[in-house]
Amino acid sequence: MMEKNLIGWQKQPNKLNIQGTIEKAIENITGEEIELMASGRTDRGVHALGQVANFKTNSNIPIDKFAIAINSNLKKSIIIKSAEEVDEKFHSRLTCKKKTYRYVINNSKYGTAIYRNLETHIPIKLDIEKMKQAVKFFEGEHDFNAFKSSGTSSKSSVRTIYKAEVKEMPNERIWIELTGNGFLYNMVRIIAGTLVDVGLGKIDPNEIENIIKSKKRENAGKTLQPQGLYLVNVEYE
Repeated sequence: MMEKNLIGWQKQPNKLNIQGTIEKAIENITGEEIELMASGRTDRGVHALGQVANFKTNSNIPIDKFAIAINSNLKKSIIIKSAEEVDEKFHSRLTCKKKTYRYVINNSKYGTAIYRNLETHIPIKLDIEKMKQAVKFFEGEHDFNAFKSSGTSSKSSVRTIYKAEVKEMPNERIWIELTGNGFLYNMVRIIAGTLVDVGLGKIDPNEIENIIKSKKRENAGKTLQPQGLYLVNVEYE
């Protein structure tokens, strides 16, 4: 029997979600109702290779056995990689210093059926060199108002991007990787969509600076689908 699709991280009534599924698994092994605090909420279709979440427990289960115990109560679509004890002041979101996101594009002519939910297929050949030129304009502290969706709850749209790269990978894949101190709602997917427009020749690489300065969403590219987006890493130091 196939598993039902998860609707994303956030817990919602009567809907299969990652937060609620893991909380239930922890309750099964500890007998406690806990609240799981994540470093960020991933939308439906978005993947996480390095999500971090914390919770409080009075359980006597050895910490080195916790991940195994939780995994034994989880669906195969969710895996806990490790567990460790942290200071009570630790908060996976509020104490986070950096996050790295990756957007994966399949730039082959026909795409793939097997990985269709793990990447975005763009059959038209992209100019990767121009994309590499353009992506560097995103580095530094900027007001990213032009690269956020209307559902953003953050009061400020100023963020710092420490590293921005476009990588040409084997098998006609392109990776767009961004490391920053925080990201607005759909910011990475909009930046990826803008870089795709650069690769298609619709936007000149040097125009990125003006798009950022304009602070107008309509000047940036479209929001690419969630399936190509990965939360790769969360850093606390």
